[in-house]
Amino acid sequence: MAISRPMLLVFLLLILIMTSQFEWRQQLVDLDMTASVTPKQLQISREEAVKEKIILSQEKNIQRLKELVRNLQQQLLQCKGNNKTNDTLNRLTEHVFELERQQILED
Repeated sequence: MAISRPMLLVFLLLILIMTSQFEWRQQLVDLDMTASVTPKQLQISREEAVKEKIILSQEKNIQRLKELVRNLQQQLLQCKGNNKTNDTLNRLTEHVFELERQQILED
């Protein structure tokens, strides 16, 4: 069954028109759905986006604060260690001075 070239072109043109109509209808449905979103709903979604950004920012700040607390705890432990060392050195120094005084008094 041989179809003439002009008939084939007309057939393809009809298929093209039908599919384009379907695509246009789908786009119109999408536009209708978009238009059905009220300004109040848009405002709510914007507010939710802003709230989400604020929450993310606060979470970042909390992480920074936790890191600062960890660093301060480490510094405090180091200071406590240094104080113990200093206390030990002070006691040793006092002991040495006491021994020197005793030695001077004995002489």
